[in-house]
Amino acid sequence: MTLYRACYLHTPASPFESEQALKVEPDGGLLVQGGRIVASGPYADLRAAHPDEEQADLRGGLLLPGFIDTHVHFPQVRIIGGLGVPLLDWLDQFALPEEARFADDAYAAAVAREFVAGLIGSGTTSALVFGSHFAGAVDLLFGEASRVGLRAAAGLVVSDRLLRTELHTTPQRAYDEGKALIEKWHGRGNNLYAVTPRFSLSASEGMLESCAALMSEFPDVRFTSHINENLREIETVRGLFPGSRDYLDTYERAGLVTPRSVLAHNVHPQPRELHAMAAQRCTAAHCPCSNSALGSGMFALKRHVRAGVHVSLGSDVGGGTGFSLLKEGLQAYFMQQLQGADGLPLTPAHLLYLCTRAGAQALGLEDQVGDFGVGKQFDAVLFRPDPGSTLHAVLTHAASPERALASLFANGTQADVARVWIGGEGVYARPQVTP
Repeated sequence: MTLYRACYLHTPASPFESEQALKVEPDGGLLVQGGRIVASGPYADLRAAHPDEEQADLRGGLLLPGFIDTHVHFPQVRIIGGLGVPLLDWLDQFALPEEARFADDAYAAAVAREFVAGLIGSGTTSALVFGSHFAGAVDLLFGEASRVGLRAAAGLVVSDRLLRTELHTTPQRAYDEGKALIEKWHGRGNNLYAVTPRFSLSASEGMLESCAALMSEFPDVRFTSHINENLREIETVRGLFPGSRDYLDTYERAGLVTPRSVLAHNVHPQPRELHAMAAQRCTAAHCPCSNSALGSGMFALKRHVRAGVHVSLGSDVGGGTGFSLLKEGLQAYFMQQLQGADGLPLTPAHLLYLCTRAGAQALGLEDQVGDFGVGKQFDAVLFRPDPGSTLHAVLTHAASPERALASLFANGTQADVARVWIGGEGVYARPQVTP
């Protein structure tokens, strides 16, 4: 067993439901055995009860549960920063040409290493990943995630219209390749499979039915896609599905809206869609940096919460601007502030919850990760800025751990990630820079 000593914060409950959701141990202890937390509380109490156990002193920073990114694109790492164009133009000019390169396994393998390293180095320990349109590239992604230890829920991205032809497949081939990937990777180690039509715009009724067949045959796989991101996109989908009531209905009719479903963006939802999402207990993955960078619009968080729709957070690399969920949390805060009476003011507790436990709930992993509860896996990220940095000065003089958490979201970057653990295993340590 190892006794970790740290100032740690976590949200075992939702701040959207409880004002006491944020739990803080200014000088806390977490006793870890076999990768799981077996005891927690004040450090002095745990040390007295376990005087002979190995100790790891993590003071001088903030220890948080590992971050959980519920919407991120594996093939888009190298195109981060395609600014100045709306969604559909961005796809044509930046994303789709890059994604076509993943037919080359050597190229895909190199990006898989960059992708997993980028997530881990930002403190993300679990991710719901849009894979590639090529089964070989998805296989390589799962292999790299397994090598490092990342908890990855990912899948083959399938489309059969309105994209570059080399990214198209058929419903039968999508089913066959998806089934093969599920049988190889789903439930192996930390890997989960997510059925992934790109969006209704590029997936016909037949393709969505093929996705539903996989969901029916393998009841514990996940489902993810896009919804209501951009007004032009919504109008195009309306024309392609004239018999559907709205965007969500294109997925509902195929039986794809379930508690296992995570739908990214939902910037422009209809009231019926919100009520249906709440009834089916599916999740909306909010991607604030991407929404801003592509000019998609202001996320209606208040409407989602009031309707009872679960919301988590996603970086949406590469429509987003990087892997750090600290940045996403801060941007989510900004966007709610800018909406005035239509916005939902967010506290540091909300931001931490959105980065951690909300994602665990979206992925059906809340009994395993997302907070520091006893029995949970020790997935954790230590933020400890370098001495002399602005954030170090701010954290050193913070009036309370809660204020330090606010400052971390306001000022923290990937460079402030000192260590990362997944299931008790150290998977990242910040390189030491020699003057």
